[in-house]
Amino acid sequence: MERPVGLHDQVIAHPHDERVPQPGEAIPVAPGIWWIRMPLPFALDHINLWILEDGDGFTLIDTGYGIQATFDLWEKHFNGVMAGRSVKNVVVTHYHPDHVGSAGWLVEKTGAPFWMTTAEYLSAHAARDDFAGFDRENTLELYVANGLPREIVPDAARKGKGYSRGVPALPKRYRRMMHGDKLSIGGHDWEVITVFGHAPEHAALWCASKNVLISGDQVLPRITSNVAVWGNQPDGNPLEAFLTSLGRFSHLPADALVLPSHERVFFGLHRRIAELHEHHERRLERLLEGCANPITAFEALPLLFKRKLDEHQIAFAMGEAIAHLHYLEQQGKVARSTDAGGVRRFVSRRG
Repeated sequence: MERPVGLHDQVIAHPHDERVPQPGEAIPVAPGIWWIRMPLPFALDHINLWILEDGDGFTLIDTGYGIQATFDLWEKHFNGVMAGRSVKNVVVTHYHPDHVGSAGWLVEKTGAPFWMTTAEYLSAHAARDDFAGFDRENTLELYVANGLPREIVPDAARKGKGYSRGVPALPKRYRRMMHGDKLSIGGHDWEVITVFGHAPEHAALWCASKNVLISGDQVLPRITSNVAVWGNQPDGNPLEAFLTSLGRFSHLPADALVLPSHERVFFGLHRRIAELHEHHERRLERLLEGCANPITAFEALPLLFKRKLDEHQIAFAMGEAIAHLHYLEQQGKVARSTDAGGVRRFVSRRG
């Protein structure tokens, strides 16, 4: 595959134009690497997964949402691009259901070793079983304390086991990935780069010999990753962690091919990282202006989101609003107060 002539880090380019894999189709994006897609039952209706040639078999990167439609498509790929050859490894970048949801099914079916970072592996089990503060009620209480009216949260959304619907089973054994580790896949080293903010210990994978970065959800070509505060870390500052850890990609070549978990493969890693910094800086500026008078995170939502939010989106939006307010608070630009009813408000520090 030829790279665009004159490509540099100020340009975002898509080598396949508008083409994306159709259900059951695998598109080669680099030697020994295929791009496939699985459906998601959300507004963001797809996830990109990657099949890597690994000697006489294959290594799979991420697994898809754990529903029958995903399992059926995997069967097509087993008999299609993989031509009945073995799965040697299943690697998952992070614990979110669209990434790890089919891992239990794949590992049971193939017998392949399962790779994950420790924080992501343990978070997946905690989220599925509603412990260690991962239960929805815990996060709901945090959001109510940040101004979310309890009555606008549907009962099903408050009590339903949303995570386990997309993660019916998880492997009970894993092989640990750590920052700086190198996974040998098909005679090529893939370096583990751990990044933060979107997930506890998200693993991106960099192959210097192929000049390819599997960026997971950390760097997407157009949309931005959800960076949120959740109930089990109510005073966290994930936005600072997200922006800082983007620096772990700074040494990669400007012409690296980026394989993201959503939308299309692209060139222009460093330009996109600059855009992410600019995007969050603009949001922080709007939010700081809005804090001229004390506001809750719920009251801040229109400052950050121009579209109407559905039931699924409002939780992510609340988490993002709190994350941005906490970032400003840690910078000393806003102060937090809590009223007699336990509701938190933020106001800019004057002078």
